Amino acid sequence: MAVKTASHTRPSHARAMPRGTRKLPSVKTVVIAAVAYVVSFIFLFPYLVMLLTALRPQTSLREATYFPTSYDWSNLTNFWTGGLADNLWVTLKVAAGSTILVLLVALPAAYYTARHNFRGRTAFLILVLITQMFQPTAMLVGIYREFFQFGLVDSIWSLILVNGGFNLAFAVWILNAYFSSIPRELEEAAFIDGNGRFGALFRITLPLAMPGVITALIFTFIAAWNEFVVALTLTTTPEKQPLTVALNSFIGQYQVDWQNLFAGSVIATIPVIILFALIERKVVGGLTAGSIK
Repeated sequence: MAVKTASHTRPSHARAMPRGTRKLPSVKTVVIAAVAYVVSFIFLFPYLVMLLTALRPQTSLREATYFPTSYDWSNLTNFWTGGLADNLWVTLKVAAGSTILVLLVALPAAYYTARHNFRGRTAFLILVLITQMFQPTAMLVGIYREFFQFGLVDSIWSLILVNGGFNLAFAVWILNAYFSSIPRELEEAAFIDGNGRFGALFRITLPLAMPGVITALIFTFIAAWNEFVVALTLTTTPEKQPLTVALNSFIGQYQVDWQNLFAGSVIATIPVIILFALIERKVVGGLTAGSIK
């Protein structure tokens, strides 16, 4: 007697989708994407207004339109011919010098506190964190008097020292967290291979901690790049002032030179945007350092 085998046939509703068709996103995905686009537009809208105002001619400044009828590119070229290029160079030197100073001090301090449980370690880290709570504005009088006694008023070195000092605490904490997340066994293996303490640091630990180093670098650089109050207090010569202080000269008592002010702001924003875009992934990795063991 023949046995009838059951045929495994697909139901009509489970037919294979034809090639080239994509599954429609869910409602939740669409809502999250829409909210993300709206939030991004809210944050980018002031920069768009700044760019359009920088390109707007003087005659159309009071027009009630977002997009000007004509564009004046001379507002951007006047930045270089009006002497602001020197102020941009000063800002670059102050930001780069402060970043180098912070890394030179924060790297050994963070590495030592992460690898050695010495007496007073917790108190030292708390003291470093407390210094982050102080604002330069509250200590302007003392800062000015100190640099005046050393003859460093109206000097780039004074701005480098102040910006480096007030960004040092963040760098120490972020690097300490990252060094603590790196297993000590990797350094011990390097010791067995004949490397000393500095050899293990520069060949093993520091390359692994590079995301944390870049995070400290970018935050210090941006903070020094955007600093205004201390630079306004410690510098008096126009050629030695950073760009943030030089742009303030376009704000007069009775009128504001909006075109040149926004044109300089656009040029001052571009380097920071490019720098952050290049190392954005490493910054995110550095901020999450130490969260997972």
